[in-house]
Amino acid sequence: MKIDLSGKTAIVTGSTAGIGYAIAKGLAQAGADVVVNGRTAAAVESALAKLSSEVAQANIRGVAADVGSADGCSALVAAQPSVDISSDSALDIPANMIHYGFTKTAVLSISRGLAKRTAGTGVTVNAILPGPTLSEGLESMLKEEQKASVLSMEETATAFVMKHRPSSIIQRAATVEEVANMVVYAASLQASATTGAALRVDGGVIETIT
Repeated sequence: MKIDLSGKTAIVTGSTAGIGYAIAKGLAQAGADVVVNGRTAAAVESALAKLSSEVAQANIRGVAADVGSADGCSALVAAQPSVDISSDSALDIPANMIHYGFTKTAVLSISRGLAKRTAGTGVTVNAILPGPTLSEGLESMLKEEQKASVLSMEETATAFVMKHRPSSIIQRAATVEEVANMVVYAASLQASATTGAALRVDGGVIETIT
């Protein structure tokens, strides 16, 4: 299966680091035009430079805006009024971001509670639910513990998962790329019949399905 997102414009909020950056990179590798977003211009410019070096001929641009506020959402919408794919890690998508979905037939790859509200609009809404993931956030949390041991950061993260999520089938933390892979798939034509779904990337930590 070859996922081709050429001709699609994607906005990835909070994409200057961690899972958000990995999603932006994955979408760019699949051919999408990607808008990188972060709260500060410096963080956005740094992410753009890194992304340009990692993805040959990436079609990327950046918008510095805090989408945790109404003004930030308005600024992002004004800077990029047309979008096909919107990936947002917020628990509640602000009203101005929902505007994208209703009027631009967007795919919101990471979202909560929008599936029923977009019924009949042509908008596909899926929630990507990561489990323990070796992102900058987890690394920061485990930094002191790792420094006090003889373990690598990957080994420290594995020990953390086995202590706090012993039901994990993969018995390690997921990588940011593994989470991004699910988002790229959910945003693709191949996933057109998958909508209103909770797509877990948690290594199998959930023991039961209800």
